[in-house]
Parts: sequence; structure tokens; C-alpha cells
Amino acid sequence: MNKSPPYPGGLQPAHRGPRGALPAALALVLFVLLATLIASSTSPTTRSVQDPPFSTHQLVFHDRPDGAVVVTFPGAQLERRIVLAPGTHNFIRGVMRGLARDRRARGVGSEAVFQLTQWRDGRLELADPATGRRIPLESFGPTNLAEFRALIQPSPDA
Repeated sequence: MNKSPPYPGGLQPAHRGPRGALPAALALVLFVLLATLIASSTSPTTRSVQDPPFSTHQLVFHDRPDGAVVVTFPGAQLERRIVLAPGTHNFIRGVMRGLARDRRARGVGSEAVFQLTQWRDGRLELADPATGRRIPLESFGPTNLAEFRALIQPSPDA
């Protein structure tokens, strides 16, 4: 008895899986896409509320021909000037060099003030109101943070 295969050439139909799996998978993909679209087009319901700053200081940095940097505090009650000797305070110099480069690219002069804000929790933030850049200084570690903190804390012999 010669039994012939039920399908020509010995081909078998592919296993299709349970009925309705494909429509369910397509529905899931469409749901995820729709949910993502809705979530990205709506504004967040929670907002970051920040305490008022502990102190805010206006600073202007000037380069001298001898390589020193002079920091002045315009608008302060007492005239203050700090001179950063050549080859010192490399972190401050590096940060200010980057901000100055951004200002030059936007056509902003060097006379515009920077804001150094000390928050109640001890964080420091350097902001450039002329360009909108903000730098959270604590992210660079305690040694580098101390360089900027020394600018706004009066020295013991003052």
C-alpha cells in the first residue's frame, strides 16, 4: 500500500499559533505608540520647587596682561576685588574660559556679570544670565567647589 503524502512535494503548512495572537500583538503595539504620543505631548504634572537661595553674588572676571584674573563684585556694599595669581585657581580659570568662549560666539561682551548662587543646602551654581547657561558646581567635586566657595566667603583676615 502506497500512501501518498497529503500535501504535494512533502510540504507541510506552517504552524500558525493560537487564533487571534496577531491581532492582539498589533493592538498592543498600537496602544504603546498611542500612550507614548500622549505622554510626550502633555506637560508634566509635577514641578520642581526650589527653595530661595541663601545668597546670590554678582561677579565680573577680567584678565590682566600678566596672566592674573581679577574678580570684582559690582553692586556689592563694599568694594571687593580678588586677584587670582597666574597659574593658580585652574578650575575657576577653566570654567570661565568655557563661558567666555560661549559669550564670544554669541557676541556678548566680557563686562556682563555672572551670578554665583549659594543654596541653603550648600550647593553652588554659576549662571551666565547673558547666555542662559547654568553650571552646578558641586558636580565637579569638593576640591573644585571649594575654589568657587572661597570667592564668596570672606577671608578670616579681612
